[in-house]
Amino acid sequence: MSDTPQNVTGGANRPDHPKHFEIKIDRTHYRVDDAVLTGADLRRLPEPDIGADRDLFEVVPGGSDLKIEANATVEMRNGLRFFTAPAQINPGRE
Repeated sequence: MSDTPQNVTGGANRPDHPKHFEIKIDRTHYRVDDAVLTGADLRRLPEPDIGADRDLFEVVPGGSDLKIEANATVEMRNGLRFFTAPAQINPGRE
């Protein structure tokens, strides 16, 4: 877990899109240049990628966290936070 933002570029070095966004996934900082990313894009940011065995959620302060599906689009803004959780929870045997 690093506090140093990791640069992720996605063709946003165009003159019409100079802004970048600081976000977090599982407490790791990332700097993204695209204004909109898909759930699949977000899952590819960490190294290694977030596997299919985990779900990705956007933290919604004061509300219910939002599960981000692979084909969902997410508008980037500074301070967005995401976390992962096991996709399937085994409560154990009795």
